[in-house]
Amino acid sequence: MTTKLNVYVADCQTQQAIPCADEGIKAGFPSPAQGYMAESIDLNKELVRHPATTFYARVVGDSMRDAGIGDGDLLVVDKGLEPHDGDVVVAFLDGEFTLKRIRMDAGSQVLWLVPENEAYTPIRVDASNEFVIWGVVTYSIRRQSRRTK
Repeated sequence: MTTKLNVYVADCQTQQAIPCADEGIKAGFPSPAQGYMAESIDLNKELVRHPATTFYARVVGDSMRDAGIGDGDLLVVDKGLEPHDGDVVVAFLDGEFTLKRIRMDAGSQVLWLVPENEAYTPIRVDASNEFVIWGVVTYSIRRQSRRTK
């Protein structure tokens, strides 16, 4: 279970309005009509639906890289959501936290924690394991620029 997490409390008491290009940013050809930003958003309101059950976690490791979640990424995790098959979750398994995609075997008492990197093998979870799903990942935030300032 090589992916570890550093966990942080979601402080939704603060607000910071950030300018937003509300008409969208074209990922294809540039649009000359988008020369201004008319609205602003607060990322707390945008990313955190349930402040009492949400926390942030920083990823340490690469077991989820093929899901677009890499070392150093910041996750928004909601403990109040019911996990479903295919969700990426923060789980506590046999004394360690891990980040994996869950796969549920219908009709059995077996659950799989599936990495998204072929260098790692899926982990079988059954009644013999100490296991809790701590939360469902709702957003992943990745630094695109390598500049530090």
